[in-house]
Amino acid sequence: MMLNKVEICGVNTSKLPLLTSEEMRQLFEAMQKGEPEAREKLIKGNLRLVLSVIQRFTNRGEYVDDLFQVGCIGLMKAIDNFDLSQNVKFSTYAVPMIIGEIRRYLRDNNPIRVSRSLRDIAYKALQVRDVLVNKLAREPSVTEIAREINLPQEEVIFALDAIQEPVSLFEPIYHDGGDPIYVMDQIGDEKNQDGSWLESIAIQEAMNKLTPRERLILSLRFFEGKTQMEVADEIGISQAQVSRLEKAALQHMRKYI
Repeated sequence: MMLNKVEICGVNTSKLPLLTSEEMRQLFEAMQKGEPEAREKLIKGNLRLVLSVIQRFTNRGEYVDDLFQVGCIGLMKAIDNFDLSQNVKFSTYAVPMIIGEIRRYLRDNNPIRVSRSLRDIAYKALQVRDVLVNKLAREPSVTEIAREINLPQEEVIFALDAIQEPVSLFEPIYHDGGDPIYVMDQIGDEKNQDGSWLESIAIQEAMNKLTPRERLILSLRFFEGKTQMEVADEIGISQAQVSRLEKAALQHMRKYI
């Protein structure tokens, strides 16, 4: 996500206006009297607020233009519902609304569909967690969160797990200057114990073309379901070497299948 870009959604962010507290009050009073130009000035004068909020969501891989547009919707809702008589700073009122709008957008566009009731439990648990952190001055346990919202601990855990963003199997987790090690390289397959690959003539012939060490690595990885770390410990080499030998062996086998 690029936050250093100057133009977002056709808006030159380097030239955004900044309103004083007095200007804000005058514009809100004018808007409440039915002057549409005042609302437009309030929106433009608070776009910097939207920019500051979307920086909290930089690690989600979303386009900054999309987040900015959604944040502007939250800003407009805040402007339309702000009550001057409450004697609260507009930014204090608007920021939670902008954040809420962005979170709804991210939640509704999650590639994994999660039921609304489950999402509601998860977000309620996250809100309670923030309250407990401030109250207890430490990270609360799931048991404490569940007790606070009067739900079974298992239900809270399930809801929180459900809203976690998926991780790609091809996401690199280690790099030693050579080939990267991916998430999939850390996963063992305990179900794949039936030797179905070995019964295939084509694969058997391809396996016979490999060196004894390559055959051992593939057997341990794919027939015994071991992780690369476990294989490395068993044959006495590094995980990075296992990763390289495994990839080379699979590439070699493809020539004969």
